[in-house]
Amino acid sequence: MSRLITEKKYLINVPEGKKKERLDTFLVNQIENATRSKIQKAIEEGLVTVNGNQTKANYLVKPGDVIIAVQPISPRPEDVEPEEIPLDIVYEDDYLIVVNKPAGMVAHPAYANYTGTLVNALLHHTKSLSGLNEAGRPGIVHRIDKDTSGLLVVAKDDFTHAKLAEQFAKHSIEREYHAICWGKFPDKKGEIKTNIARSKSDRKKFTISQSEGKLAITYYEVIEEFEFTSYLKLNLKTGRTHQIRVHLSGIGRSIFGDRTYGGDKIHFGSDLPKIKSRINNLLEIMPRQALHAKTLGFIHPHTKKFVRFDSELPQDFKLLLEKLRT
Repeated sequence: MSRLITEKKYLINVPEGKKKERLDTFLVNQIENATRSKIQKAIEEGLVTVNGNQTKANYLVKPGDVIIAVQPISPRPEDVEPEEIPLDIVYEDDYLIVVNKPAGMVAHPAYANYTGTLVNALLHHTKSLSGLNEAGRPGIVHRIDKDTSGLLVVAKDDFTHAKLAEQFAKHSIEREYHAICWGKFPDKKGEIKTNIARSKSDRKKFTISQSEGKLAITYYEVIEEFEFTSYLKLNLKTGRTHQIRVHLSGIGRSIFGDRTYGGDKIHFGSDLPKIKSRINNLLEIMPRQALHAKTLGFIHPHTKKFVRFDSELPQDFKLLLEKLRT
């Protein structure tokens, strides 16, 4: 049984072109849920090193620096328990599982979500899950957001996990998403190519950046247009956190229902009572982001053959499309 760890280590390589910045400020923007006071305390306690040496909070970070930060985590005595939760398994063999995750399910136990996760369900389903991750995340090769539905591949052994992770790192995995977003597109096919960085105003969000973060590339194609929304097919060249959601909101086309990136606000027709009422009804149908990881393709680590898996749109997504078409 897996036990949750009591500390987490961050290895951060400062990229070329990074402007000089105080160490404490830099780390606040790199570590999730960090505050400046907590970072400063960690530095004082020797939990942060730069190039192998302890330093001060006002140290100016520069390109090429290697930073290691240790984040203590409150220990939890209980194990990650198997739970009898239904799984929509698209494919399974001796080495991996492809599962269609429902919206609302978190991939693995974390703060405020210690039960009811995909890992809890997987532990009930099988005793064979890879152990390359930190405890609490057995088998998890990649994740999709809690309120995004769709396909995930889970590894049953360490070799399979390593080979799949390698494909994700090389961006050779085929991933197709379907989404409904606000507005229409002048071009029916296109590419969104920007850097994505963590928001400095809200640590839970990400944003398009001109100078920081990592390059992200999303290809889109319009499947169908409606009065004030578009139905899209999207393919990821890279796989940054919240990539599709950030890219679409960044061009004024937030995903319908996305509460984090403005998709739950009425973008068109708010001054027309009938339109406003209609949109509010649609938002009740889709109180989450209308985003589904529909297709997943990769080289099977053992057969060496390319495999592709597809999934049906979930019922709320189908119902939203049906209402938009009427």
